[in-house]
Amino acid sequence: MANADVLTYNISTFIAALFLLEFGADKFIDHTAIVARRTSIPETLIGLLTAGAEWEELAVVIACLARNRTSLAIGNIVGSAISNVLGAFSLGLIFHDKDTPIEFDRSSRIYSLVLLVLTTFVTPIAYFSTGTIWLASGAVLIAFFVVYVGSVGWGISRGSLTAPEDSEDESSDDESTIDVTERTPILADQSPDVTSGSESLRPVNQEVGSSPLRRSHKTRQSLRYHLSYLFLGFLAICLAGYILSHAATTLADEFAISDVLFGVVLLSIATTLPEKFVAVVSGHRGHAGILVANTAGSNIFLLSLCLGIVMLDTSGQLERGNTNVAELSVLWGSSLAFTATVWVGGSFSRLIGAVLLIAYVVFIVLEFTVFHHIDRGN
Repeated sequence: MANADVLTYNISTFIAALFLLEFGADKFIDHTAIVARRTSIPETLIGLLTAGAEWEELAVVIACLARNRTSLAIGNIVGSAISNVLGAFSLGLIFHDKDTPIEFDRSSRIYSLVLLVLTTFVTPIAYFSTGTIWLASGAVLIAFFVVYVGSVGWGISRGSLTAPEDSEDESSDDESTIDVTERTPILADQSPDVTSGSESLRPVNQEVGSSPLRRSHKTRQSLRYHLSYLFLGFLAICLAGYILSHAATTLADEFAISDVLFGVVLLSIATTLPEKFVAVVSGHRGHAGILVANTAGSNIFLLSLCLGIVMLDTSGQLERGNTNVAELSVLWGSSLAFTATVWVGGSFSRLIGAVLLIAYVVFIVLEFTVFHHIDRGN
């Protein structure tokens, strides 16, 4: 029988973490878009290493491995990857609040295709959980993750060396600000006992002298300010996801739900709530690059680093069962749908989002009623 005090505490923790999650998603989206515009780096690349990096998922995976709950870890990885596309990406498409069709940039297309290739490689390997195959595949996946991070860093370095399109306008504004600022000390040092001609200029001088100083200070601090808030939002998202996952794990233990089913459905829903919040906010505000980075980056992180660690640690020894063919098929099909949408489906984004969300609801229903009846050993 479930402990009422434990249930009450973890439900309260879950709800409190949702508020932290909302705060983090809001700050992250706003300031990522500003930083991307200021530095001329595509917001897709920035999002890949921030919201697209599933650090809270990695924490959950390591915790599961430490507690010998390997089936829970791999179930969470597969379920989260499915939820990121069918649950989070679909919501971003549905809440896209723009009159014009959503447009995906070149970076979005490239990394969506990378995700499809990675998923195609992982899907059959995840099913055949044998020692030699998993050890070799785990090493390949971690090496792939290293190359992936390097490619994103290289893309960011290229972007940071490219001047923004409106750099001329910004530079001219900066020059005018500097000129006025340099003159303000002279104006400020004027004595009250100046001539009437100078007095007539004092209100103008004071007005000009004060405003540019504030503008100059804002120009120097603006990028640092937005970067600080970007990472503040990112840390809030990670912290909220970590709290949500632990609360959900405790609740599952109290209700005695099987590891694979709980990992694929319940834990994955809890740990991907940050992605759903980011997807809704980014889609609503028209930031297609962040929406794609949130999905592609999250799944690449899950299916390379997180799954690679599980494969190396377990060598295929999953005492509480593995994911089945149906779940892995849904994983690959969702990645295919995601890539196709990014490449050719921008004009029908809301319709596609609705179809994907319905497919996710159907998947959850089948997971409880059908899939685990045909699971090997479950």
